[in-house]
Amino acid sequence: MTLDGIDRVAVLGAGNMGHGISEVAALAGYDVTMRDVEAEIVDEGYDEIVWSVEKLAESGQIEDAPGDVLARIDTTTDLAAAVADADVVIEVVPEDMAIKREVFAEIDEHAPADAILASNTSSLSVSDIAAATDRPERVVGTHFFNPPVKMDLVEVIYGAETTDETAETAYAFCESLGKTPIYVEKDVHRFVVNNVLGPFIDEPNWMVSKGEATIREADAAMVHRRGYPMGPFELLDMTGIEISHHIREAGGIEIPPLMAEKVAAGDYGQKTGKGYYDYENGDGVDYEAGDGEGFDAFRVEATIINEAAHLIGDGVATADAVDTGMTLGTGWPDGPCERGDDIGLDTVLEKLRDLHDEYGAERYEPAPYLVELVEDGRTSHAAGAGFHEY
Repeated sequence: MTLDGIDRVAVLGAGNMGHGISEVAALAGYDVTMRDVEAEIVDEGYDEIVWSVEKLAESGQIEDAPGDVLARIDTTTDLAAAVADADVVIEVVPEDMAIKREVFAEIDEHAPADAILASNTSSLSVSDIAAATDRPERVVGTHFFNPPVKMDLVEVIYGAETTDETAETAYAFCESLGKTPIYVEKDVHRFVVNNVLGPFIDEPNWMVSKGEATIREADAAMVHRRGYPMGPFELLDMTGIEISHHIREAGGIEIPPLMAEKVAAGDYGQKTGKGYYDYENGDGVDYEAGDGEGFDAFRVEATIINEAAHLIGDGVATADAVDTGMTLGTGWPDGPCERGDDIGLDTVLEKLRDLHDEYGAERYEPAPYLVELVEDGRTSHAAGAGFHEY
């Protein structure tokens, strides 16, 4: 299967991500079948597409008439019918391995032999999902970001048996949707963006848990001093603290006490009225620019840069892919590799070693690749090379 052979796309799921991916594919000119388990869910998803396409047309963001786009979308509750003539199948069911494996086994039974089978999983093992089929070489991860219509990034993830042909065709398909894909070349938990985002969230949680900072100090410093679009606690309150907790628990990642306390109390963020900030009886997110003056933002950024070095050194992604993923996937002003080269990787390494000496925590252990870069003199823009060549 090559890009030229793709005409029909089946999207299994009609929720926010499912109907968003269906819309993106139809906008790009593909025929789409959107399927979910209940007609009501399918109808609601289709209505959301109608609303969105009409808004895009009103604002002049698309050339096709809304009716032409919508004519490319069929809907059904029958999985076998949805995938029967699909060239690409994109699974968008809940983040539960048992459910995904069940769905992929059924896809395998009914989809054409040469179809590409893709999962929109944001953290689960593509290899384990693929093992539910008799064609794991044709299974690939395509992690779209929410909302798919607006977000440009897609992570294209190799499973253990995914062939280059499958991954390259999935990559080209994502480009044909107007997206910017990056390769995740090894099937690691949380892939690229969520792995690098991890220390941005976790390190401030550890610092506040230990009484070394406050929530408002951390958010104010990372936004107003370092230029991130949202503070770590503000971000968690918006996305749901319990989701991040679950992902860390599933990956065997040590959970900061403060995060665990919030989840145990049922304080998940905006959705429950209270998280790190109080949205019911308080002012919600209320940090101010001056609140972050005493916060050690470099401590957070050093752990972020170290995580990027782990991924690159382990062959999961390139420095360019990491930086592209973080700028497009999270809205960061620059990627961690570029920022590390700007700060100086020798300075980052010294900071990590100091933190490791002080706390002894594994998360401060410098990545071997970071040590290698420094030892090779690849430390910064000024040196002519770091993660990147200058």
